[in-house]
Amino acid sequence: MLVENLIKSGKATIVDVRTPDEFFYGNVNGSVNIPLDTIENNFSKLKSLQTPIVFCCASGNRSSIATILLQRHNFEEVYNGGSWIYVNNILKNKS
Repeated sequence: MLVENLIKSGKATIVDVRTPDEFFYGNVNGSVNIPLDTIENNFSKLKSLQTPIVFCCASGNRSSIATILLQRHNFEEVYNGGSWIYVNNILKNKS
C-alpha cells in the first residue's frame, strides 16, 4: 500500500529499468528509463533524482533487483513498483 500511495501522490520519480526498446513501445508518462544493466553506471544520475524513487519493469523482477541493489549501496527511499502497467494504472486511477 505504501508504494501505491507514493505513486498516487505524484511525488515519486518513476524509473523504468527495462531496455530502451521495451521502454519505447510503452512506458509510464514522465518516467525515466535507466536499464537494469546500466544501473551501477548511473548511480550519480539516480542520486540526482527526486526521491522517493519507484522502480518498474515488465513483471517486477528487474525492478526488484534494482531496488535491492540500490538499498545495498545505501540509497534511501527506493521501492519496487512492479510492472510498469501496474504503475501506469495506479496513475490513471489515482482518484
